Amino acid sequence: MNILGTIVRFIISALVLMVVSWMIKGFYVGGFGSAILLALIIAVLAFIVESMFKTRITPFGRGIVGFVTSAVIIYVSQFLVSGVRITILGAVLSALIIGIIDLFIPMKTPFEAINKDSGDHR
Repeated sequence: MNILGTIVRFIISALVLMVVSWMIKGFYVGGFGSAILLALIIAVLAFIVESMFKTRITPFGRGIVGFVTSAVIIYVSQFLVSGVRITILGAVLSALIIGIIDLFIPMKTPFEAINKDSGDHR
């Protein structure tokens, strides 16, 4: 994944997070800067979890485990970004909405890019 693709991915992710914030009462993002940082933190936390389990974790990619893991990552990320407030229900609903969006607009994660480069095709 090149640098421009990564920047576009984070901008799109931030826009998705802002839309989710507009849709869900228990999910608040203070502005676009907070949304970009939140997208970055979620990506880093997801990368760490995916690296530990050696598989892609998405709300629908790994069933209930992926869904719960995504909700936990979203919930925990609020403690690392100022201007973000997420309730447990907000994290669950946002994982659902983000997972649905990911079904229609799939984006490769850094974990997938590394595995593709190393020849590990899952």
